[in-house]
Amino acid sequence: MNLHKITTKHLENFAFESTIDGYQFKMDSSDNPTGAGAPSPKKLMLSALAGCTGIDVVSILQKMKVDFTDFSISTEASLTEEHPKIYDKVSIIYCIKVSETDKPKVERAVQLSKEKYCGVSAMFGHFAKIKWEINFL
Repeated sequence: MNLHKITTKHLENFAFESTIDGYQFKMDSSDNPTGAGAPSPKKLMLSALAGCTGIDVVSILQKMKVDFTDFSISTEASLTEEHPKIYDKVSIIYCIKVSETDKPKVERAVQLSKEKYCGVSAMFGHFAKIKWEINFL
């Protein structure tokens, strides 16, 4: 069993600081007008989703020997109205520049991330509908 352990410490008001593998970052309530200027935990979930699938796609494209540039991932999500407010619809948009002949390989890399490798998107799939899109630059 692979166990992840993270320490999170209260700073002030609604601000917290987490330490993961020696790296520290802050988070705060998005509803806090006097916040520490840090992202909310829910928005960090979307960042984790983009990072997870992005790492998969880059790894797969490297194995396929695909050259690419200008790779970015945008995530958008809507929250339910009732409490607890959770994401119910998520959109992942990959923007990438590749040659015309490598576009099918990018599509395959995204498909493999979606269906096999990205644990974060698998977790999201238990509570949200996920839409996947690729924009070729």
